[in-house]
Amino acid sequence: MPSHEQTIAEQDLFIAEALKRDEPRLRSFIRKRVLDTGDAEDVLQDVFYELIEAYRMMKPVEQVTAWLFRVARNRITDLFRRQKPVSLSDSIGGDEESPVLEDLLPSEDAGPDAIYARNVLFEALDEALDELPETQREVFIAHEFLGRSFKELSEETGTSVNTLLSRKRYAVLQLQQRLLEMDESFGTK
Repeated sequence: MPSHEQTIAEQDLFIAEALKRDEPRLRSFIRKRVLDTGDAEDVLQDVFYELIEAYRMMKPVEQVTAWLFRVARNRITDLFRRQKPVSLSDSIGGDEESPVLEDLLPSEDAGPDAIYARNVLFEALDEALDELPETQREVFIAHEFLGRSFKELSEETGTSVNTLLSRKRYAVLQLQQRLLEMDESFGTK
């Protein structure tokens, strides 16, 4: 019967070989589905951590490559379930103290200067929309302005709901950043 140290050494060797063999394809698989580099790296690390845990718990995996990809799909699904759709009406800057779109828009009743500022903000928003990648702009407009559901858009385009959610999230973050820059240039803070 092999010693405990020998078993751990064999496990370490097996895990190292699996990581070396499967890491590039697994990383590519995850990056195609998770646009944020940090989130993609977190998913990859979670998958490898689960592999190590499975072996340490003496639950060896028979078809390691297939198992890794299955765990990766599950972690990606978990990631997207945690992410709720974002909207321009959400807090800009990501915290509760940051303004929302309505806070940045001067009231139409506040006179000619406020109407001018409001128009400038809308023009900046239009410009920012034009600068977005086409796929992000399309999903943003369809969901935010046309009221289309992600499920509808997914069925129509053949793009997964998770990908559409991610595209809209990046669009909103870009647009919110532009609005914050405009707000700072007006000196309303």
